[in-house]
Amino acid sequence: CPGSSPPVTSHLSLPPTVTSEQIEHLHRRFKQLSRDQLTIRKENFDSIPDLEFNPIRGKIVHAFFDKRNLRQESDGLADEINFEDFLTIMSYFRPIEMNMDEEQLDRFRKEKLKFLFHMYDSDHDGKITLQEYRNVVEELLSGNPHLEKESARSIADGAMMEAASICVGQMGPDQVYEGITFEDFLKMWQGIDIETKMHVRFLNMETIAHCY
Repeated sequence: CPGSSPPVTSHLSLPPTVTSEQIEHLHRRFKQLSRDQLTIRKENFDSIPDLEFNPIRGKIVHAFFDKRNLRQESDGLADEINFEDFLTIMSYFRPIEMNMDEEQLDRFRKEKLKFLFHMYDSDHDGKITLQEYRNVVEELLSGNPHLEKESARSIADGAMMEAASICVGQMGPDQVYEGITFEDFLKMWQGIDIETKMHVRFLNMETIAHCY
């Protein structure tokens, strides 16, 4: 924003590996989204054209206001977020650092997967139920005019059965898989490169969000 001063960052709990140049980029993006206000509300994301065509746009926007992702103790959704909150959310999408050791890489990966898990777990109960999984799959496939809703449900049901076999193993005839816990979620994503599949290109002022 012309004439706007750089953000004061000395008092912020900044995420690691975020440079001063990146903070300045993010601050300009924040001011752009908030229309020069101190906080961003959900309706501010309506100004991002590319998000309009993302099938899970609602979940992406929702994730920015999820108090679990804001690292707050309380549950639920925030009505608005300030710049420090914005930095916290953007830290989940930061690229991998070449100098990270194994422990840092493991923590980095778990943070990203926790954010993604929260997008699926819409009722905040710590489990991704079959219905929640169906909802996400239906949203992801909603842009395909040749795929009926029942087909999307079948895909979700098959994926949930596979998750149960991975996480629980052989189930008895009367055993019911209640849902995917975060520990189960980690098992399912083992060996999958989440680091390059989950990013938001806000640093270069682009307005596209990707969550696979």
